[in-house]
Amino acid sequence: MKEIIRTSNAPAAIGPYSQAVRTSPGEIIFLSGQIPLDPQTMQLVGETAADQCRKVMENLSAVLSEAGAGFDRVVKTTIYLADMEEFAAVNEVYASYFKGDPPARVTVEVARLPKDVAVEIDAIAVI
Repeated sequence: MKEIIRTSNAPAAIGPYSQAVRTSPGEIIFLSGQIPLDPQTMQLVGETAADQCRKVMENLSAVLSEAGAGFDRVVKTTIYLADMEEFAAVNEVYASYFKGDPPARVTVEVARLPKDVAVEIDAIAVI
């Protein structure tokens, strides 16, 4: 069994996927990748990779909140960067959202991201 997590406080899916899926009985939450879109306008937010990362983290936070969790429950993330030269700037913003021990993580440079954004992040959390 699975439970679909949806919130209007994060961008709606722009393809055939859910914002997040919680396993039943609700122990693990798989969050789809978030990009820096404003959930109301679906327009890109942020000029720099760091600014975009901040919006991505806010979007992830909204989905986590809807699922009854926060960043303290995240156990794994993947960061997709359009340019690895932005690693330090994105890493600084990303780190500010985790108090205490951060989750396991992978960071990869990719050829292209949806809507040509600079950063996308997905996550796995536990309840």
